[in-house]
Amino acid sequence: QVQLVESGGGLVQAGDSLRLSCVASGRTFSTVTMGWFRQAPGKEREFVAGISWNGGHTNYADSVKGRFTISRYNAGTNTSVFLQMNSLKPEDTAVYYCAATRTPTPTDNISTHVYWGQGTQVAVSS
Repeated sequence: QVQLVESGGGLVQAGDSLRLSCVASGRTFSTVTMGWFRQAPGKEREFVAGISWNGGHTNYADSVKGRFTISRYNAGTNTSVFLQMNSLKPEDTAVYYCAATRTPTPTDNISTHVYWGQGTQVAVSS
């Protein structure tokens, strides 16, 4: 059974940092491009960051460039994907989702992401 399980969300103040984690299991994810998306209340889900299977290619939304860093650790049948979020802003408040795409390189195209986690809430107060 394929599972993507996110953790690390919480309530922080503007300027603080958080590190989100996602553990992907149930199939081989070590060769799969992974990504993070987020969805704020009343808004569409949007791309945040993506990383290729070996970490050699990353991509970020303009709104998070320079503040967020995506990384991954491939270990056997489990793959972990991380999102280090620094200098958080109130507009970063959203539910953050980990996802796996069938494309070889990171993409902001939601329709190509075939596996999704349940999400973790991030709330940033001003």
